[in-house]
Amino acid sequence: MPDRPVSLVPGLAEDVGTDATVMNGGPSVELRRNRGARALALVCVLGGVLLLVYPSDGHLLRTIIAVGVIALGALALVSALRPFRFGIHADGLSIRRPGLRREIRWAEVATLVLDEPPRRDGYPTPPRLLLVPVQGVPRELVNARHPLDGRPAIELLVLDQVREQPEQVSAALTRHAGDRFVDLVALRRAAFAAPDLPIGLRGYQMDRVDRLIRRGQDALMSGDASARQAARGEIERATAAGLPRAQRGYNTYQTDTVLDALVTALADQQSTDRETAT
Repeated sequence: MPDRPVSLVPGLAEDVGTDATVMNGGPSVELRRNRGARALALVCVLGGVLLLVYPSDGHLLRTIIAVGVIALGALALVSALRPFRFGIHADGLSIRRPGLRREIRWAEVATLVLDEPPRRDGYPTPPRLLLVPVQGVPRELVNARHPLDGRPAIELLVLDQVREQPEQVSAALTRHAGDRFVDLVALRRAAFAAPDLPIGLRGYQMDRVDRLIRRGQDALMSGDASARQAARGEIERATAAGLPRAQRGYNTYQTDTVLDALVTALADQQSTDRETAT
């Protein structure tokens, strides 16, 4: 017999330093808060204090900057030290974080969606977990929309707030939430795995390219032939007209290669649909 429970979710096991079982596939799954924000806040506070302690020329400006850095660091530190809990268990979710303290039963959940927002300036944004409540549940906490169908949703968690990887969180939610949970990040990657495009001078405008790739991925994922046809047409028209360029953007050759591959994938799916219909 092992001395500690064996994790059913790869890479995780019981946290013997707490009363809760952490990601062990059992009845209780506890996500652990990322401590990076706390460390950064401490660095800001200490840096501001050092600026105050060691005077120099331009003392007034230096003091103003130091006080501002200390204030920002203190606010971040207070936020990082506030109680945090995100539990996933057989009955639902237990959440305690700034802005949301609630026990959510699975019966109140229509859909849980793990989504990755569009990139910012070519860099990926952390995935977020959204909850679409069932009809009749109070919606005063609604602050987001389902990324595909636009239904009102609640942002439960941004995954850079916790130490677990998105794949580990997805595995735990799949186990406990069942069919209520949809991992759009994994589904998009399976539909079309877009590489990280290199960024340089005078490249294609990044947000435009990212929107086209997301449009194609969502169409491939949808299973809807008309959506795939519309996405293919939009990408072909955009590339034929010439994608806008920016001072800093995606490498043009590699972007053209990726978009050509995406158009081919969309066309292949449509060919498969026609063969199935006949």
